[in-house]
Amino acid sequence: MSQPNAPVSDSAAARTTGARLVVDALLTHGVERVFCVPGESFLAVLDSLHDETGRIQTIVCRHEAAAANMAEAVGKLTGRPGVALVTRGPGATHASIGVHTAFQDSTPMILLIGQCAREHLDREAFQEIDYRRMFGQMAKWVAQIDDPKRIPEYLSHAFHTATSGRPGPVVLSLPEDVLSDACDAVPGAPAYQRVAASPSAAQMDRLRDLLVHAQRPMVIAGGSGWTAAACADLQRFVENWELPIGLAFRYQDTLNNEHPNYAGDVGLGINPALAQRIRDADLLLALGPRLGEATTNGYTLLDIPKTKQTLVHVHQGAEELGRVYAADLPIVSGMPELAAALAALKPSADRLPWAGAAQEAHRAYLAWREPRPIPGDVQMGEVIQQLRAQLPDDAILTNGAGNYATWLHRHFSYRQYRSQLAPTSGAMGYGVPAAISAKSLYPQRAVVALAGDGCFMMAAQELATAMQYDLHVLFIVVNNSQFGTIRMHQERHYPHRVHGTGLTNPDFAAFARSFGAHGETVERTEEFLPALRRSLEAKRAAVIEIRMPQEASTPGATLEQVREQGRKSRGE
Repeated sequence: MSQPNAPVSDSAAARTTGARLVVDALLTHGVERVFCVPGESFLAVLDSLHDETGRIQTIVCRHEAAAANMAEAVGKLTGRPGVALVTRGPGATHASIGVHTAFQDSTPMILLIGQCAREHLDREAFQEIDYRRMFGQMAKWVAQIDDPKRIPEYLSHAFHTATSGRPGPVVLSLPEDVLSDACDAVPGAPAYQRVAASPSAAQMDRLRDLLVHAQRPMVIAGGSGWTAAACADLQRFVENWELPIGLAFRYQDTLNNEHPNYAGDVGLGINPALAQRIRDADLLLALGPRLGEATTNGYTLLDIPKTKQTLVHVHQGAEELGRVYAADLPIVSGMPELAAALAALKPSADRLPWAGAAQEAHRAYLAWREPRPIPGDVQMGEVIQQLRAQLPDDAILTNGAGNYATWLHRHFSYRQYRSQLAPTSGAMGYGVPAAISAKSLYPQRAVVALAGDGCFMMAAQELATAMQYDLHVLFIVVNNSQFGTIRMHQERHYPHRVHGTGLTNPDFAAFARSFGAHGETVERTEEFLPALRRSLEAKRAAVIEIRMPQEASTPGATLEQVREQGRKSRGE
């Protein structure tokens, strides 16, 4: 007869594996899908995922960069960490671009990397990298799990870190023997909870006092961490106080662009009238954005370190406040907490000194977004407006980086929160995988990726992923047979000395059909709308190639105009 307190033998104890503990932790923290390219270093995790296909979808990608970008897109869309699973060495280095985007975009994300077995480490074993050193400056936290019993602890910390304060990516290295070896079962941690600061009553009183004494206030909102409810509260605040509001670079979906207080996007190619309005403001409320290079027009829009405007800067991370701009009122707060407090602020005056300024700013925005003629037979401004007219308000638009995106940013009207997915990091190749990720998350919503020819070809292989999982994404490829942004800068700095920016491309419509997708080619403006309708009705992934002349550089300048700027700057 056994004694009541006798030790339990290994054979009697509950046994599991590190891989099973990883999958259990993902389930605990609400993960519904992982993006991966399979590798031998995490076969044990794939085997454990095999038992959970009803609860966790494994989406297999054709390149680890795409897998990481898809996970980052989940974080952007939901505010919950997207998860990518890649193998060591080449897999991890490929995936690093998604981690960098998540860091610069403040997006919650977790990258799990299969690592060499523990006994092989520090020998430069096959594909070995020290990920704590590699990812040290592009992730919020990087760690290696050397004890399988600590997996629930590490995963809990990873989810809390990715979502708390300024959100961002976490990287965990998982040695393959930690994943495959049998171990004692350990209790898991409870599901993570988001941790965020709130503005104090004194700070809100100070903010109200600044508003009461302002003459020309202006709001710039954006950044990560918003929710639909927070956006609604933000709208009530700007309505109550009749404030003009601009939205930070690639956060144009924070407020309905048709709202009468909307003044336009504060980013690359900013409307000069909006830039002047910001310069002339006496009170600037920066609600959420980092005030980085793109939002400040290369740090020229605002004086450093002290702005001439009275500056209220609200951000989720204390480390960001005072980093470049010394605010008069810095506030650490989550966006939902801030927006709720702002919505509760009510002006006491019947008529505010700046009454009518918001409507004036909105009229300037409407004039700015009107299409201007560009060289060639395709007028991209009109194309973007036609696209907007055909899509429902909840359609998701994605893009990577390139001059082609300036037409989307300038002429498309975003009307619902989380309908824009784009990298503030300026990463090419983002739009295609982000669109696939969005469609896997919201199959009932229309999803359109806009890409340049160079941008598209960085992730074109993921057409296979869209077809494999029956994801009906529409990819629009703006083809001018060049890296257009770099060509523009080249012509500005070295007029007529074009080198290294030309591209040879496939027939993109035929390329799409080779995957079983629908393909269209557009060479004139009037061809776009019929092609768009056929593509949306195709009931499968589709590609529309729009052929553009190289001379059409941006909505506001041709290449010849850029060359002329370059010649003048060189005194020619």
